[in-house]
Amino acid sequence: MIVGIHHIAIGVSDFEKALTFYRDALGFEVVQEGQFDDVPLVNKAIGLDGARARMAMLKGSNTFIELWEYTHPEPKDLRSRPCDYGYPHFALQVDDIQSEYDRLKEFGMEFVGEVVHFDETSSAIYGRDPCGNIIELYEIKTDEIAQLER
Repeated sequence: MIVGIHHIAIGVSDFEKALTFYRDALGFEVVQEGQFDDVPLVNKAIGLDGARARMAMLKGSNTFIELWEYTHPEPKDLRSRPCDYGYPHFALQVDDIQSEYDRLKEFGMEFVGEVVHFDETSSAIYGRDPCGNIIELYEIKTDEIAQLER
């Protein structure tokens, strides 16, 4: 039985820069941090030979994010566009999208433009973290819908 989503893994090109962003800018708490170098059980679990990486498990209010920076095998830059197959982005629900937009810009997050407001019900904007991964900021303005999604 599936009980829910535990975490979202994000491959990053600069571990320290990503950790600082997700911890300090987004407010996730570091609950585990480590690294491994060609550990047989890890290689078997992830399906790679000679894997070397640093990782951190970060806890948010209702989910975990897991950061990974691999040094072996050599990572490929496969960043996608929002319309591509796979896992092109994740969304953070916020209460005051304009304030978060302004605050995260100061942490170096680059957005595709200004916040977009959809009638009186919601607002959204896509941006990229310091390693280029897409994050959506999403605000639900209708109390009835917001309560269902919390």
